Parts: sequence; C-alpha cells; structure tokens
Amino acid sequence: MGKPDTDRTLGLGIDAGGTETRWALSDPAGEIVAESTVAGLSALMMAKPAGREQVHATFSQLAQEVLEAGKPLRICAGLTGFGGDGNVLMDWLSTLLGVHLDAVTLCNDIEVAYLDAFEPGQGYLVYAGTGSIAAFIDEQGEFHRAGGRGVMLDDAGGGFWIAREAMRRIWRGEDEQPGTWQDSPMAHAVFDHVGGSDWSFSRNFMYTQERGEIGKLALAVAMSAGADPAARHILLQAGRELARLALALVTRFGERPIVLSGRAAELHPLIFEAMRADLPPGFHLQKRTARPHHAAARMAARPRN
Repeated sequence: MGKPDTDRTLGLGIDAGGTETRWALSDPAGEIVAESTVAGLSALMMAKPAGREQVHATFSQLAQEVLEAGKPLRICAGLTGFGGDGNVLMDWLSTLLGVHLDAVTLCNDIEVAYLDAFEPGQGYLVYAGTGSIAAFIDEQGEFHRAGGRGVMLDDAGGGFWIAREAMRRIWRGEDEQPGTWQDSPMAHAVFDHVGGSDWSFSRNFMYTQERGEIGKLALAVAMSAGADPAARHILLQAGRELARLALALVTRFGERPIVLSGRAAELHPLIFEAMRADLPPGFHLQKRTARPHHAAARMAARPRN
C-alpha cells in the first residue's frame, strides 16, 4: 500500500457482521478513498472472554490496515448484535486508531445499512445476511424493526437459517433412509463444505463454528439449487420469510418502497423472486448491493455543526 492519506479530513465507517467486517475511509465530499475487509464479529461475542479477545484482535487488524491508508478523525461503526452498551468497544477503537473517544459513534449495523438505502421515513429495508431483519427509521429518527431476534430464535431467510434448514433436511433423510444423501446434490455440496459425510463433521461444524461461518454454508445450498429440488425449496422459503418481515412493517406503518439487501439476498435469484411473489401486486421492491460501510464512512466524515 502507498503512503497514508494525511492531507484530508477522513471519516472511518465500519460495518461489522457475522461473516465479515467491512471498513471504508471517506473524505468530507463523500469520496471513498480506501476500503477493505477483515474477519467477521458480533457485539454478542463480548459476553465471553474468548470472544472479547477475538473482537480485539479483529479491531487491531482493522486499525493496522486503516492507518496504512489514512488517519481518520471520526469513526462511525455499525455492529451486529449491538444493544447500546459499547463503552469497551469505543475505548478499543479510540485507542487503536488514535481517535478521541467522543469522536467514536456506535450503533446497530442495520441502522447504518438502512441509511445506505433510504433517508429516514422513505422506505423499508429487509436485510438478509447471516441473520435477517426488516428496518424502518421514521421521519423523527426513531428506529423500528421486525425480526432480527438472532439465529437461536428465528432470523428466517438469512444465511444461518438456510444452512440449518439444509442440515435438518439432510439428516432427517438419513434418519429415515441411511445413505440417501448420496442421491442429493445439496448433501454432497454441504458435506464437501463441512469436511465429510459422517455425522461428526456436521456436528462439529454446527456446534463449534461462529454463526457467521455457519452462514457461509448457505453458499453450498445455493450452488446446488440448479440440480436439487430440496435446495430450491429452501431458497424459495427463504424469500417468503423475508417477505413476511417486510409485510410486518407495512402493516404497522403503511405501504412504502422496499429494498432487499445483504449477502444472503444475493445467494440466488430464487430468493428475490419468491419474496416478490409473496408481496401484494404493485408493491415497489428492488434488490441492491449493500455498502453500509460507505454510508457510515460518509457520516463520520461529514463536518459537524
């Protein structure tokens, strides 16, 4: 990497999700001057010592890469699982990046993602990453949600849910007819991903990996959809679940444009097609690639009054 950018006032935006953490540096005019990714993380990892060490290590790697590109003056970070208690996280970012503590802003990752798609009050964002959630920020700036309760409770339509549904279907088939997986392209793709067809490989993968790593198994499901009806069924159901999230907000706040975004939403066209089919005719739905780290960086770079 070349010489760090020290001539411009820069804002650092961070979008931390279960699969990966994206960062970007923006100047006050909104130009993105650098961006990259590091390992995924969640604010929920702060509940255990091992998780705290992992988050700190990821922040350290991020800080090293950022400072090679430029020195930020302010930071805006959206973290999955963030519930408002961010003193330790803010202190780490402040220390590692040499930024004043009062220049660090933390929020939930979906708030940043919403502002990447809409101005407050404009529409509804349905975000399908490792998990799933629908979001609406009203004209007064209040955040409203449907879903996003975590993979243990729901998050239907997200990558973790798709992976879990595939595993459930495969192993129920094995309960009823051992060896039937050999006739399933989806099972072959899933077992290749986890390392083998013995139950021990699936068990170790599902119960020892972080949720973001489990969510990546959805890629294997999507890749097998052209050859396996079971994979197609799961992806179609994922789209229907995402439509349910959107309709929950429509019921509460009225009809508005809807944007579907997130890495899981881009796994396969079937997800978007099923979501559209489950929404009433005439609803404005579009899919777009999310760049919430860009939105966060521009917010951080924006001059303060």
